[in-house]
Amino acid sequence: MARLCLPFAFFLVLVIFTFAIQTTKAGKEGSLRPQDCPNACGIRCSKTHHKKPCLFFCNYCCQRCLCVPSGFYGHTGECPCYDKILTKEGKHKCP
Repeated sequence: MARLCLPFAFFLVLVIFTFAIQTTKAGKEGSLRPQDCPNACGIRCSKTHHKKPCLFFCNYCCQRCLCVPSGFYGHTGECPCYDKILTKEGKHKCP
């Protein structure tokens, strides 16, 4: 039993640490590299029922701003560029 718990515990700590690093990368303007956008947007859009459009527009905005706000919704003030991208109707394009 102890032999199984140790590798599982190590794996669990590794997953939590990786998630913590990814969530702290999101946020500051220009803090991401283009290849980091899919992971940051995957976290941002993980709780929505409209994953495909959320991921599409989040990646679009991330590629332009190199930033994704932290959390699953809101916090757009962390990325002014992300917050300023609007649709023709004047609504926010970035989720």
